[in-house]
Amino acid sequence: MAIKSFQGARAKVVDNGKAEHPILVSDYMTRKLITFRPDQSILEVMESFAKYNISGGPVLDDSGFLVGIISEADCMKQISESRYFNQPILDKSVERFMTKAVETIPHDMTIFDAAGIFVRHNRRRLPVMNNGLLVGQISRKDIVIAALKLTGVNWKMSKV
Repeated sequence: MAIKSFQGARAKVVDNGKAEHPILVSDYMTRKLITFRPDQSILEVMESFAKYNISGGPVLDDSGFLVGIISEADCMKQISESRYFNQPILDKSVERFMTKAVETIPHDMTIFDAAGIFVRHNRRRLPVMNNGLLVGQISRKDIVIAALKLTGVNWKMSKV
């Protein structure tokens, strides 16, 4: 007799209805972020990058809303232009060099969908939002770590 359909092993479900192995962005994102202001100088940002060993971060306005992302690449642009125009980098603000059109992802997106966004858009980090507010940030490295934790688990998770 032939097998009509087959469904592989399912993840264990605990009492609250969630899968035993977390797969959401919110399970792996960084919550304690180093943030920047639009009026900060590029020099301050570069000092923060070195001090905290980070390569970028969100830019928030006075009300705490996400208005951009500043990265090492943005700083490289400033360094290059300062040499070309023979101008110091001290007085340039983050607002001039930050990326203003910021791609964000929701906190309840799966790490698999987030991985697809990283691949398609060649980003190093993505701000994570919940109801229009910044709640964290996830990086490519966070996704890799999440995948390592899921090794040996059936990756195709479905609601029970």
